[in-house]
Amino acid sequence: MRPHARSVAAPKAVQAAAVRSTTRGTDDVPFALRVSAAWAWRLGVVLVVAAGLVWILRNFSLLIIPLMIAGLLAGLLSPVTGWLRRNKVPGGLAVAVTIVAFLGLIAAALTLVGRQLALGFRDLWDETRSGVEQIQGWLASGPLQITNTQMDSLLQEASNTLQQNSANILSGALSVGTGAGHFAAGVLLTLFALVFFLLDGRRIWRFVAGLLPRRARSGGYGAGIHGWESMVNYVRVQLLVAFIDAVGIGAGAAIIGVPLALPLSVLVFLGSFVPLIGAFLTGFVAVLLALVANGWVNALIMLGIVLLVQQLESHILQPLIMGRAVALHPLAVILAVTGGTLAAGIPGALFSVPLLAILNTTVRYIAGRGWERDDALARDPVFAAVGAPAPPPEENDDALDDNAEDEKPQ
Repeated sequence: MRPHARSVAAPKAVQAAAVRSTTRGTDDVPFALRVSAAWAWRLGVVLVVAAGLVWILRNFSLLIIPLMIAGLLAGLLSPVTGWLRRNKVPGGLAVAVTIVAFLGLIAAALTLVGRQLALGFRDLWDETRSGVEQIQGWLASGPLQITNTQMDSLLQEASNTLQQNSANILSGALSVGTGAGHFAAGVLLTLFALVFFLLDGRRIWRFVAGLLPRRARSGGYGAGIHGWESMVNYVRVQLLVAFIDAVGIGAGAAIIGVPLALPLSVLVFLGSFVPLIGAFLTGFVAVLLALVANGWVNALIMLGIVLLVQQLESHILQPLIMGRAVALHPLAVILAVTGGTLAAGIPGALFSVPLLAILNTTVRYIAGRGWERDDALARDPVFAAVGAPAPPPEENDDALDDNAEDEKPQ
């Protein structure tokens, strides 16, 4: 064999030996373990990303939570704004009318509830004082046998404890004041973002989708639009669930003779939009009214009604109605609310289901290449799918932006 041939054959032999060694090493690892390892590192990446999102939500809550609340409110109010625009009302005026009417409705409802409750408690003041006296009598003559002297001693000890911990109480009050300032800033940011979501929401999303690579812009834009529709469905169903809660608790209170059933219903309706705390506080008010007005037995019956309505909401209405509206299984809804509560508390419980609905819709849209047969996307002046036949325009198409004619590419 010539020297050149031997020099060429040597590297080939080394390569073949390396391939055989690699193949033997791969064969030594069971197939199930290789598949498990492949799944494990991918799931690890997903968990790391999810943990990063939770960290961002916690550390930038003053910025993110108002924007998310503004998104939910925009999903609630966008049909009203769209109806006004279709009836030839200018965009800015339509948004102003919608927001002012919404805020006026909320203020009127809170004013009605506050005034009725104030008048009702003023009328029930004598009964409240009688109830307090009955509690004092039960503490003295009941199994606890607490005398007036012991009661005065307990009150004096409580007063001394407050004086000794005045510094901690002051720091707590300052923290409450800081929280109130953050709350006010969050409200202003929510209203500011809501104005622009209703006025230029489609244009804002066009800008965001325009940051994607050119080939992904149509799919990303269409996925976002359909995810928004899922969130709008969520808000509408949440309205229905809150209405059912208000009717159930208000009707139960009226049947058993609890006063102020109507303002109580309004209070329950508003409180149903705040997870966990809202239901607890409104239920507590209902039980307190029954206790003050009608005694222990009536209060226990009211407590049973509140628990029954809340259990029906959390285990039947939320999973079944909400799951159908946002195309999620009832078990997924329950797990989303529970996981969101454990991860981020009340904000997690509030936003877990709409975020999961948006994620489910967008993933299905992208996986099914929905932009290739999306008629609304084909009519869009900016992100129409390349090569997709543009169908004839339709009147009053909600998928089209009202200002689309002003956004055609130059």
